[in-house]
Amino acid sequence: MRNLHSLLSSIEVPFSDHSVLVEEIVFDSRAARQGSLFIALEGQSSDGHDYLPQVYSQGGRVALVQRKVTLPEDFIQLVVPDTRIALARLACEWYGNPSKDLCLVGITGTNGKTTTATLLYDLFMKLGYHTGLLSTVVNRIGTAYIPATHTTPNPLALNALLREMVDAGCAYCFMEVSSHAVHQQRIAGLQFKGGVFTNITHDHLDYHQTFAAYIQAKKAFFDALPADAFSLSNMDDRNGGVMLQNTTSKPYTYSLQRMADFKGLVLENELSGLVLKLNDTEVHTQLIGAFNAYNLLAVFGVGTLLGIPKTELITAISTLGSVEGRFQFFRSTQGVTIVVDYAHTPDALENVLKTIAGFNKAPQRMITVVGCGGDRDVAKRPTMAAIAQRFSHQVILTSDNPRSESPAQILADMEEGIDQMHPTTVLSITDRKQAIHTAALLSNPGDIVLIAGKGHEKYQEISGVKHPFDDFLIAQSFFNKSN
Repeated sequence: MRNLHSLLSSIEVPFSDHSVLVEEIVFDSRAARQGSLFIALEGQSSDGHDYLPQVYSQGGRVALVQRKVTLPEDFIQLVVPDTRIALARLACEWYGNPSKDLCLVGITGTNGKTTTATLLYDLFMKLGYHTGLLSTVVNRIGTAYIPATHTTPNPLALNALLREMVDAGCAYCFMEVSSHAVHQQRIAGLQFKGGVFTNITHDHLDYHQTFAAYIQAKKAFFDALPADAFSLSNMDDRNGGVMLQNTTSKPYTYSLQRMADFKGLVLENELSGLVLKLNDTEVHTQLIGAFNAYNLLAVFGVGTLLGIPKTELITAISTLGSVEGRFQFFRSTQGVTIVVDYAHTPDALENVLKTIAGFNKAPQRMITVVGCGGDRDVAKRPTMAAIAQRFSHQVILTSDNPRSESPAQILADMEEGIDQMHPTTVLSITDRKQAIHTAALLSNPGDIVLIAGKGHEKYQEISGVKHPFDDFLIAQSFFNKSN
């Protein structure tokens, strides 16, 4: 329980009554009750201000708002310029500003966030540091697993997790920072020690509307970093330099193609792993593909900037394994190589297929199973299909997470990208399980099958309902038995 006067003073909102106590902060009107401080948020589909009468009827008597509504005089409405910023900063204060007691590093970009954050978590755990992870796949507090529901949690859940990390003795936390989280001010008030930019490609335009707005959301993260933090940016991405413009943090760069503070060179790229030169040191790694060379280079840069001695750092990097659902592969009993990957953007899909193409030798064939999510960026659907067709001998278009959309319509959108004159055979199979089964039936020993789009996810969302679904386990069940 907190005194409202002292709580609000932390965000410079004047309130003279010292007798009002707050038992909890909520932004969902259904959870409001006596003792709640309700934050009215304006969203894309709903407005918290419309639910203030409900809050009052449930016993709530205090709210932060951007505009007052007509309610009895005993309902305290305190006006702030931006309730999202207020919520995030109050969440930090409510949990004792835990980010100040951690070395918190944020990773943002279209592709590579999860892998880079997870590799950093694994690296620092191997180095003996109690470490936290906030990712799309899972949240970790030391060795403890906590299910992840969003790439970046809401401010209250986020600060609660950070507080648990501090209380558990974590010294470091590596965190995915989504563009949605930046735009919605979920990370306002957090004290970052550094930020990493991986890349930016066509994605989330259903939310940001324009690519320029998407770039700006990413850039806003670096603009807000303090002077004692670092910014590490991928200079092989055309917007890598943009991220470092106007930031007050210390700027650093990494690259495989040009001069940079952290320079990488791919010496070998085989299914057995990558051999890299990181600045002046050669290292053999267990990860595969040029995209992982960028992830490892970013990890090397962050480790160096956080003061890890080079010998310890390189040794630990050589032991890092693949991240669940990111180029996760197995060889079937029939001699087929199956790759499961989260690739759900055109750039990510092309990167994975190009990597596989480097291993694929005639008469091996490339079979790709891919879909696109519902209620998401429609414009990328034909592009995804076209990329799959370009790099594959056989393509099976199928459902990803249709959510509230018609799976048939999503497939129709993807089919618009198919070149009817191209020799690649393209099938459309709505049922994802059946699509994977078909890939198993069509495959021959030596073929490589990519199952793209869902990666680590353990469910498929259809008509708003999540059904158990694991690409990796389903693939094993079909490919490891006689066709």
